[in-house]
Amino acid sequence: MITPQIHTSDLEHKDECIAFERVSFSYQGGDNILKNLSFSLKQGSLNFVTGPSGAGKTSLLKLMYLHMRPKSGQINVFGQNTGMLDLLQIPPLKRRMGVVLQDFSLVDHLNVFENIVLPLRVTATPRADYVQDAISLLQWVGLGDHMAAMPETLSGGQAQRAAIARAIISKPDILIADEPTGNVDHNIGQRLIRLFVELNRLGTTVIIATHDTKLIPADATILRLNNGTLLQERMQS
Repeated sequence: MITPQIHTSDLEHKDECIAFERVSFSYQGGDNILKNLSFSLKQGSLNFVTGPSGAGKTSLLKLMYLHMRPKSGQINVFGQNTGMLDLLQIPPLKRRMGVVLQDFSLVDHLNVFENIVLPLRVTATPRADYVQDAISLLQWVGLGDHMAAMPETLSGGQAQRAAIARAIISKPDILIADEPTGNVDHNIGQRLIRLFVELNRLGTTVIIATHDTKLIPADATILRLNNGTLLQERMQS
């Protein structure tokens, strides 16, 4: 199994990888979806974003992985104030994050193996450098027998595991997943959560948005969104 690489030399505070300071966000000048949020996440932590539909979970994640900018406030990622960075400085930060979207976003004409190694092909990584890691990773997520399968032949749970494998093939410091269990049954959802927990134990910061609080393991940090505000708490054993 490949082990995620953790970079801490450039952290302003060595145990902090994401920090929001009085962050607000709205779409197209409308009312704020997120209001004056301040919190921080420690490197190597396991975090779950919860809240009712429309609470802003996806918007919060998009701010975290730098897909959008806040209306006001400051977001620090790996100790850097992202609002002060130019366009050329953002991609290196994004490459240190793996993202799992709700729609999986698998490429239809590529098989499972080629889908998960796509991030490495984009960065021109030599194939010989990643083939064995990719095979081991597919076995780890339970898709060792589906490497040549095309996306349309996969079940929802298998497609989600392929998306997870693709997100972590480049060994990110942070993995962000938006409702990864939303399209699968409870048993598959539990299996997916176990994969995330195992990845977290290897050192990766994991941030998962979910509406199913029954899947949240003990001792995880919960970011509970409601009416645009956020309460950060610890799941009790």
